[in-house]
Amino acid sequence: MAITKEKKQEILAKLEGIKNDADSIVFVNFRGMEGNDVTAMRAKLREEGVGYFVAKKTLIARAFGENFEGEAPQLDGEVALAYSTDAIAPAQNIKAFVGQYTDNLAIAGGVFQGVYKNKEEMTEIASIPALPVLRGMFVNVINSPIQGLVLGLNAIAEKKNA
Repeated sequence: MAITKEKKQEILAKLEGIKNDADSIVFVNFRGMEGNDVTAMRAKLREEGVGYFVAKKTLIARAFGENFEGEAPQLDGEVALAYSTDAIAPAQNIKAFVGQYTDNLAIAGGVFQGVYKNKEEMTEIASIPALPVLRGMFVNVINSPIQGLVLGLNAIAEKKNA
């Protein structure tokens, strides 16, 4: 279906806003998803602070063009953008939905910190744990030597008391 010139200008303006405001953008290939599944996915993404926008590949190419470092990923089929100011939230959330809708959804690539990334790189970014989990892991790393010292001192104290 043809889009009017005014509608194309609106879509390009929206894509420019996404390009300028988002810290991370994931290109999503989708095909054959039912309407209620798409609505549920959009609602869940919105709860997580992730936007989801469908646009024609030609308009995406025109809006994004040479504005980022690296080579733009190949966009095949129907394409949507998942974007957020949180650097890893779009990739993590889309990866979760890819697991749920394996036949209908796939990560095609993206933009991470101003650099185009391919499908494999965006999938790796999606595997990074959430910030609270990373903080917990960091505290555990810091706590581990202290805990070892305390256990050693406790063993010495028990040996002297026995």
